[in-house]
Amino acid sequence: MPLQMNRNVFITAAITGAGATQDKSRLVPRSPQEIADAAIDAAKAGAAIVHCHVRDPETGAPCRDLGYFRELTDRIRSSEVDVVLNLTAGIGGDLTLGEPETPMALDDANTDMAGATERMAHVRECLPEICTLDCGSMNFGDGDYVMMNTTNMLRAMGTMMTQLGVKPEIEAFDTGHLWFATQLVKEGVLEDPALVQLCMGIPWGAPNDLNTFMAMVNNVPAGWAWSAFSLGRDQMPYVAAAALAGGNVRVGLEDNLYLERGVMATNAQLVEKAANLLSTMGANLMGPQEVRDQLGLVKRAPASA
Repeated sequence: MPLQMNRNVFITAAITGAGATQDKSRLVPRSPQEIADAAIDAAKAGAAIVHCHVRDPETGAPCRDLGYFRELTDRIRSSEVDVVLNLTAGIGGDLTLGEPETPMALDDANTDMAGATERMAHVRECLPEICTLDCGSMNFGDGDYVMMNTTNMLRAMGTMMTQLGVKPEIEAFDTGHLWFATQLVKEGVLEDPALVQLCMGIPWGAPNDLNTFMAMVNNVPAGWAWSAFSLGRDQMPYVAAAALAGGNVRVGLEDNLYLERGVMATNAQLVEKAANLLSTMGANLMGPQEVRDQLGLVKRAPASA
């Protein structure tokens, strides 16, 4: 299809993620307060949406502690800065098999498999406007780790999201994930139009060359809102590529630690850099209420309100 640039773009800031980045940069936030402060700063810099995981404050390891999610959510909502809240629902789908000759001897220390209700507990408690739905399984990097999301697990979690009134952000790591997302809409599990995040360059999903990227873009159904991102030094080129192809953008420390070669970044700095690039391209940045209006989201008050 011909390219048609998106002139009204929203930025999602992916604040910390679940990757083992906590010892690679001192700027990766760990505690709920640090993550909330980073999210608020990213919103001030121009992010309309903040996508948040939580971590163990002492070790920086990813976790799914309900109290941390509650604290994080209330800190963001109680601030004077308006932003759309997007919480991960990908935790609890981590399967690490044993050695090739003994695959069922699971690596228990690196396996975290939970049922649909448990994986959705923090979403039910915090009721963010958006939560992620990793729409498939895949070999995630080298070794024996598999990101595990069966079709029935996705149906169960998607149904819960729809019933809670939380908008799923379909994270698509390959074209098959988009194919199944359209099936979920056909079945009525997810509402139409859906919201998609195209995840490029993650081994071993869709490579981030532009031919593959446009194949992903062309498989997003008409009328669906979508964003895209890539990793590391390709993060900013994909800000331009996504906007040029008609989508929205994602930046942040979940996907890239550097502002430039050798210079560690904060989330706010990455958002500011993306905002400047989009402005130079002639795009307008959407604010959080504009995003809510476009996606049909309802802002919720903090639990203490």
